[in-house]
Amino acid sequence: MKTQPVEPARIEFGSAPGDVPRAPLFDDLYHPRIGALAQARHVFLQGNGLPERWHGRRRFVIVETGFGLGNNFLATWDAWRNDAARCQTLCFVSIERHPPTLTDLRRAHEGSALPELAQALVNVWPPLTPNLHVLDFEGGRVQLLLALGDVAALLPALRAPADAFFLDGFAPVRNPAMWQPRVLKALGRLAAPGATLATWSVARELRAGLVTAGFAVERAHGIGGKREITVARWAPRHTPHRLPDAARPDARTAVVVGAGLAGAAAALALARAGLRVTVIERHAAPASAASGNPAGLFHGTVNADDGHYARLFRAAALHARHAYGPGVAHGLLRINDAQEGLAAMQALLQRQGLPADYVQALDAAQASALAGVPLAAPAWFYPAGGWLAPAAWVRQALAEPGIDFMGSTQAAALQFDGHDWCLHDAHGHAIARAPIVVLAHAAGALPLLPGHARWPLRHTRGQVTFWSGSHPLKMAVAGDGYALPLPGGLLCGATREDGVPGDEAVRAADHHHNLQRLHRLTGLRAPPDPASWQGRTGWRLHSDDRLPIAGALPLSVMPKEQRLDQARLLPRERGLFVLTALGARGLTLAPLLGRLVAAQATGAPWPLEQDLADAVDPGRWLVRAARSGKLQPAP
Repeated sequence: MKTQPVEPARIEFGSAPGDVPRAPLFDDLYHPRIGALAQARHVFLQGNGLPERWHGRRRFVIVETGFGLGNNFLATWDAWRNDAARCQTLCFVSIERHPPTLTDLRRAHEGSALPELAQALVNVWPPLTPNLHVLDFEGGRVQLLLALGDVAALLPALRAPADAFFLDGFAPVRNPAMWQPRVLKALGRLAAPGATLATWSVARELRAGLVTAGFAVERAHGIGGKREITVARWAPRHTPHRLPDAARPDARTAVVVGAGLAGAAAALALARAGLRVTVIERHAAPASAASGNPAGLFHGTVNADDGHYARLFRAAALHARHAYGPGVAHGLLRINDAQEGLAAMQALLQRQGLPADYVQALDAAQASALAGVPLAAPAWFYPAGGWLAPAAWVRQALAEPGIDFMGSTQAAALQFDGHDWCLHDAHGHAIARAPIVVLAHAAGALPLLPGHARWPLRHTRGQVTFWSGSHPLKMAVAGDGYALPLPGGLLCGATREDGVPGDEAVRAADHHHNLQRLHRLTGLRAPPDPASWQGRTGWRLHSDDRLPIAGALPLSVMPKEQRLDQARLLPRERGLFVLTALGARGLTLAPLLGRLVAAQATGAPWPLEQDLADAVDPGRWLVRAARSGKLQPAP
């Protein structure tokens, strides 16, 4: 999906008490004079039969076109919070092309009738980048998936089975793009059985478009001087085609194999979705392999084409800063050694419209002031990036209620019995069983999938060097290598050497390699006594395209005449997922991809656009082979 820079809303607030915020771009008000909450409760909640329709539900999904200032979300959250029979999880998916800046959002909710909820929204308001932003409230039981960009482009990119729709754009005559037929048709592709819809508009073209899209349309009483509103229910004449999925929405248990970053992230997301999760690990303790390093980086990236790689790492880094919570050291500098220099960096940011709270281009002097050491080149500054101790986070994640850890356990075989996936040890004894299994133990997943296509993988050996003592480094710096200011010490690294896993000995030559790069990067030197240097070695797993592997496993044998040219069309093994090949960027990628796998497993809204999910799909090499003519459907 081609992204466009996000253009923040221009809002006129007025000077008199009670003035309604106005959008000059559309020459329209953000809500009627009776109040945003009154409109939300009458039109969108009552118009969709809420809160009654979510009673007793495990999950209820609302899709909104037009987030505006967030009042419909706040009203819905308030209704959920005050309803004793509420659904277990409320998922609110909202699209907005012109979101408010943080300053304007804060001003819009001054004097809010829901001050606690409004402040919670302000506290997590994201940088205005063209991403899906996953924001959690109430311990994850209320989820806001905020999609920033053009509704016509984003709606087809969403995987979100909607139980209700809120249509709340500016008036059709002032903002026709929001109400065009292809947008309404895209709503139908998201509609779950029994879905309803409500909007304050009664425009004839809108009502006709909804009917064409498969909705049965009615009128209902309006509010605040508006005589009528439109309500609808999903009633297609023909059963619409749905993309294949592997969800087990009725599952109550899951098994995750692997207790590193990937496994912990998947287990945490599944547990917060309400499942009882067993984590199986061949080592006695979690984070015993590459995830056990004393510290590691997470941050986004900037590419000229803003392609899959840049978009994925941007979304992942912005999600990681919230997912990791306390214990994160915020702020990261990445040295830019390109010959174009600072002017080219600034021009790229301006062209892509990336905001300063996501990334900034700093000259060498500005970057040096943040780092506390002299840097020789301009740098990208990621305020939302940083570093943390991965093993500590893994242990914290696995301590989540609902997660059981089973160490010193090696899974040797995987079988499906018609309902559950069953894991066995080398002697054929059953270890665990569940409707959902996630293989998150690096290359260890391959022996459990003998009938499936191999992925092109390679291992790299990485050694870090660290020591105790004082130093002037104030912020993580990356480039050719990296340096992290540990409490009372410093860590640098890491080496990168292709090989076969097994050698985990700490090498003196690798220490010297790390220290040479540290000096080039920051001018710092290690203590002269090598006896004070400590190290750790881990093996990372990479795919050939430098992207991770995350999602549902395609069938090992495809049906006759099955289309193989798009990953999203591939039929899947129900309940079987993989999360692996995170490479050296596991800290950045794990929380978001764990969330993606859990969403695919449980039928929740996906936190990534469809094309990004395709880019990390386990079946993408099958697709490439089919497109190149090297693979044909089964006869």
